[in-house]
Amino acid sequence: MIHIHEKRVILASSSPRRHELLQLVGIPHQVRAADVDESYREGEKPHEYAERLAASKARAVAESDSDAIVIGADTIVVADDEIMGKPRDRTDASRMLAILQGRSHTVITAVAVSCDGRLESDVEHVEVTFRPLDSDEIAAYIDTGEPMDKAGAYGIQGYGATIVRRIDGDYFAVMGLSLALCVELLEKVGVRYTFAR
Repeated sequence: MIHIHEKRVILASSSPRRHELLQLVGIPHQVRAADVDESYREGEKPHEYAERLAASKARAVAESDSDAIVIGADTIVVADDEIMGKPRDRTDASRMLAILQGRSHTVITAVAVSCDGRLESDVEHVEVTFRPLDSDEIAAYIDTGEPMDKAGAYGIQGYGATIVRRIDGDYFAVMGLSLALCVELLEKVGVRYTFAR
C-alpha cells in the first residue's frame, strides 16, 4: 500500500469543481483533461454510461502517464429516463430546468481511479429535489451563466443552492466528485489516503 503523497496525482477532468474538491481534502494534483468520445451508446443504462466515461477518462490519461495516480469522473442528471448532460445552449438549459423544477431527479456521479495498471470504478446515486420555479426565475438563473457548463443546467454550490430544496445522498457527488467513493477506490488500487497535516 502506498500513500497518496508518494506519487503524482492527475485529475483527468477540466472541471473547476472537481479540482476544488481535491484541494479541499489536501490531495495535490495536476489537471489534465482527457479527450474521450462522450457519445451515448444505444441501450446503455445511465449509470453504465457515466461509469464508462469516468473509466475512459482515467484510462486515457494513465496510458500517457503510467507512473501517476489518475482520477476520472463523470456526472449526469437523469429525469424521466432522459440523461441530461451540459446544455447545448440557453434554450436547452431552459428546457432542462423546466423539467426539473418542483420535483425530484437523480444525479449520477461515477468515479474511476487508475494506479500501476489497475483501474477501479463505481457510481454514486443522489436524489435531488428542486423547489417550484416559474419561467422568469428560470430565465434569471440562466442569465447568471452558471447553468451552461453543468450537467442538468445547475450547480448546487452556486446560485443553484437557492433552487435545491433537498438532497438525499452525497452532496459532493452532486458537485461532481464523491470524495468518500474516491478514497475507497484509491484503497482498491493500493493507495492510502492520508489526512494532510
